[in-house]
Amino acid sequence: MTNQLWYGDNLGILREHVPNQSVDLVYLDPPFNSNRSYNVLFKSKTGDDAMAQIEAFDDTWTWSHESEEAYRELISGAAPIRVADALQAMRKLVGDNDVLAYLVMMTARLIELHRVLKNTGSLYLHCDPTASHYLKIILDAIFRPENFRNEIVWKRTASKGLTTKRLPSNHDVILSYQRSSTSTWNADSIFTPYDHSSLDSKTLGKYRHLDPDGRRYRLASLINPNPDRPNLEYEFLGVTRVWRWEKERMQKALEEGMVVQSAPGRVPEQKLYLDVQRGKPLSDVWTDISPLNSRAAERLGYPTQKPVALVERILLHATNEGDVVLDPFCGCGTTIDAAQRMFRRWVGIDITYLSIDLIRKRLKNTYGEEIASTYKVHGVPEDAVGAQAMFDENPFEFERWAVSLVDGQPNEKQVGDRGIDGQIRFPIDQNMNLGRVIVSVKGGASLNPSMVRDLVGTVKTLNAEMGLLLTLHPPTKGMREAARNAGGYQWPVSGKVYPKIQIVTIADLFGGRRVEMPTPLLPYVKAPGFAGYQGNLFAPNF
Repeated sequence: MTNQLWYGDNLGILREHVPNQSVDLVYLDPPFNSNRSYNVLFKSKTGDDAMAQIEAFDDTWTWSHESEEAYRELISGAAPIRVADALQAMRKLVGDNDVLAYLVMMTARLIELHRVLKNTGSLYLHCDPTASHYLKIILDAIFRPENFRNEIVWKRTASKGLTTKRLPSNHDVILSYQRSSTSTWNADSIFTPYDHSSLDSKTLGKYRHLDPDGRRYRLASLINPNPDRPNLEYEFLGVTRVWRWEKERMQKALEEGMVVQSAPGRVPEQKLYLDVQRGKPLSDVWTDISPLNSRAAERLGYPTQKPVALVERILLHATNEGDVVLDPFCGCGTTIDAAQRMFRRWVGIDITYLSIDLIRKRLKNTYGEEIASTYKVHGVPEDAVGAQAMFDENPFEFERWAVSLVDGQPNEKQVGDRGIDGQIRFPIDQNMNLGRVIVSVKGGASLNPSMVRDLVGTVKTLNAEMGLLLTLHPPTKGMREAARNAGGYQWPVSGKVYPKIQIVTIADLFGGRRVEMPTPLLPYVKAPGFAGYQGNLFAPNF
């Protein structure tokens, strides 16, 4: 399977484009019904990280006619009987409300995710405690309770504030399920090697004995836990017991210094050296992976962004190199980045174009230009016909997509934007001062010179340097003349003069045309820790 990035609703994409048993691991961090917006952050006017936020999507689901239809579809045969029974019980428990709408949405997708998993595959669902207990019931119905493996607790932040009624909430839950008893599990990966220069008190107390050469060890019983082994009952060093080993092996271990008898008549014990142990086993409470704070090197400004180390740990336990990893809510691409770093193949799906664009630029920045040839993007227009289809389906997403083609920052809201659909920023000196290109997108076929004049007026009112009109259809002769009459803009850095107002069609951009302007400062918040990043104001950040 080729690495794939899909733009669109994951339910339809899973049903139509992801084959049965083709995926080795699913990691998903679906948004819960928290009545909040999820945003992508962009640079401020000065280019620093005190950013403006663009709403990527709102995670509020409302029980509606559509929810009722989805529910009835699931209980009428689309879902296995035990899943339908669980969903009906859930409706009786929580009622017809937004929580049920969320659970119906998730149930349909979890059924598909179970279908696409190989028998050797696993699923890790990341959620918060307000939803985890509901989701576990649905997952038990889909995967069966015997395939539940862990409820992992990840401490995502320190306890904050004082409360008179409850303890602070500072952890997330990761529910782990395996498709079958043959699912991949790399047991050695759950052990953390001991740091012999900094051992904790518990380990020091357990391995408290030292050889003359300084090797640290503990003593373990040599008595067989099964007393009904007459062939292993014999006298050794004056003590008769049912031993773990045959007498020849016991004698050899004694000669090699691996058996200790602390005093005559006492039961001999075995030496277990610390330096040959696999390490400290990982528990299901993870406190050693810090969340991303405002100074984190990998931070991209996505509020729900998880650390790469968190996903890498999961991939290390449950996959091998070359396996396929799927994230149906891929957001800013942490799962994709982790899979790429660890030589896994990947499939990412997201319903917002802002996320798709962010992931593409993240991959490019981290792995270089050549990464683009190693994966396929689906659902994003590749020609003017596809652009028209996108406009017909969702004009607002079309505007955001069009602005991203010219390295711009989309407008935050669809209504009240004064004709501004985005802005492109570029440096105008060495002191972090930035100029602006106001971007206006027109997807309709009805075009006229007044659109150019409106853009001229907006550029002047906002004291911007330039204006760009992006059109899906060819502009009129009058529009081109109005743009030429707007004059030029001289860039202080080089003295070069650029058109004050430009009109560029989507077909022009697909044909390789570039906007005549200084090198833009790409809008997404940079992540300095990514490989290949160079902090040069006069070059793109990605």
